[in-house]
Amino acid sequence: MTTTAVTVHQTARPHGFPTTGQFAFVEAPVPSPAPGTALVENLYLSVDPYHREMMDGGFELNSPLEGRSVGRVLASRDPGLTEGDLVFHRGGWRTHALVTSGVAGTRKLREYEGVPLVAHLGILGGTGLTAYAALTRTLRLEAGEDLFVSTAAGGVGTAAGRIARLLGARRIVGSTGSAAKAEHLTRHVGFDAAFDYHEGPVGESLARLAPDGIDAYLDNVGGTHLEGAITALRDRGRIVRVGTVGQYNATEPPAGPRNLSEMVEKSLRMEGMHVRDYLDVQGELEDFLVPHLISGRIGVDVTVTEGFGETVRAFLGMLRGENVGKAIVQVAEDNTARWNA
Repeated sequence: MTTTAVTVHQTARPHGFPTTGQFAFVEAPVPSPAPGTALVENLYLSVDPYHREMMDGGFELNSPLEGRSVGRVLASRDPGLTEGDLVFHRGGWRTHALVTSGVAGTRKLREYEGVPLVAHLGILGGTGLTAYAALTRTLRLEAGEDLFVSTAAGGVGTAAGRIARLLGARRIVGSTGSAAKAEHLTRHVGFDAAFDYHEGPVGESLARLAPDGIDAYLDNVGGTHLEGAITALRDRGRIVRVGTVGQYNATEPPAGPRNLSEMVEKSLRMEGMHVRDYLDVQGELEDFLVPHLISGRIGVDVTVTEGFGETVRAFLGMLRGENVGKAIVQVAEDNTARWNA
């Protein structure tokens, strides 16, 4: 076992798009678990859009960053965890972490034969839980309804498309950043139609691909996407806002939608949601999705970058839209063959 642990620190606040120079890799001895804790070697970690928002003040400078991770217990003084257990926790952006079961989102993973471990950072992880809670709790999507998803080729977007199909959505339309991604969404993820938002106004694309309108919109962007969706929504349509990735790197406040009056005219409802309010839905999410993952009815959408030293590059690439599905970094060798059969 290695005796050196490495963590990623943020060293400066960005103005606009982050740079590699605003991060540092810091080495230290691998920590020993104190009573009530366990030492985990991280296998995979997640890089997410919310990390960019946290860089503006949520992360303490020159301290290890946090994030969702999956790892294996190397040594434990926590009665809830034993050596060899696989755990989900929030001590990402590092090679090793000290965790306590049941605290700060740490939980022992349930084993599902044939389900890859990376699924627990994707469709079975925070992104999947975000999509599931947004669709079932906030939008209350019903069978036969039409849905629009922005940033549809990302982690939350691909999960939302797959989950909405299982829930019985009639027509699912997505927006993304390239024609290749749009084709991937319709050929492999289950979207009925998708468009590159660079090709023209969102409202015009929705009018073409959903000419009868939409019932619900899962918003990852805000701005012109929200404006276009408001126009496309039918009477008593619903909007759930789960992110504003299009604004995280902006240096000026974005213009608000110019058609908010339609919210009143069409009796629309818009609500924001945060996944931290739905952690108790995790078991329901797994019960709902795992049979379909095992049967192959749905897949796992991930882009995996190998090597802990590539964490910052993977993060910046995710912000540029280089990933399809959930952006994940493989930190150490994954020998969990029983998960990947």
